[in-house]
Amino acid sequence: MAASVDLNADLGEGFGAWRLGDDEAMLGVVTSANVACGFHAGDPALLLRTCRAAAARGVRVGAQVSYRDLAGFGRRFIDVTAEDLTADVIYQIGALRAVAEAAGTTVSYVKPHGALYNTIVHHPEQAGAVAAAVHAVDPGLPVLGLAGSAFFDSARALGLRTVAEAFADRAYQPDGTLVSRREPGAVLHDPVTIASRVVTMVTTGLVTAVDGSEVPITVESICVHGDSPGAVDIATAVRERLLAEEIDLSPFG
Repeated sequence: MAASVDLNADLGEGFGAWRLGDDEAMLGVVTSANVACGFHAGDPALLLRTCRAAAARGVRVGAQVSYRDLAGFGRRFIDVTAEDLTADVIYQIGALRAVAEAAGTTVSYVKPHGALYNTIVHHPEQAGAVAAAVHAVDPGLPVLGLAGSAFFDSARALGLRTVAEAFADRAYQPDGTLVSRREPGAVLHDPVTIASRVVTMVTTGLVTAVDGSEVPITVESICVHGDSPGAVDIATAVRERLLAEEIDLSPFG
């Protein structure tokens, strides 16, 4: 049984006049914040406010890098070359690093977002491009992702630290990947059910897939999506249930 686990959420995902999620409330619950870098969401002023708020709460900041896809919120696959993808990821990490440092904190890890996250589970070229970008900026930056992914293979080959993530509010396929958001039931909404599921994942290393099978899962960090309806209630339920089970919540070391 894990004695400690990280709890993360995607934050800074509004843009201009459009607000998405309740970042202030989420920062009172999570231990790590995956902050958008401007390619799928997040304008500079919002990102600066988010990093300042994270610093004030003692929440660690990670760069959530994405395809260049504001219109699609980074949830559409883009057939970008490895060279361009590496440059795009370097650019995003660099931008958030400057914002974070101005806010009195730093970028402590990197997590891909949306379609990029899912693509590099099985796409070696793009997986290698993202890993190369992180390594080029700072070989000491850990990467957050799915255990068993091509991304983790590429990251380890470059000597990057990999941190296995599990999703509190997403359904799993029998092969351990996430059910596409285009499919019914891909996103879970009941806080009590989600909290119980997270405790099972953390304590047993298993998650029940959509076909009812039990799938092994590695859990070093739990993600609760900040843009889901009821996200704060879900994150709070997960936090309270983990603490009730005497599982410490702290950033991955």
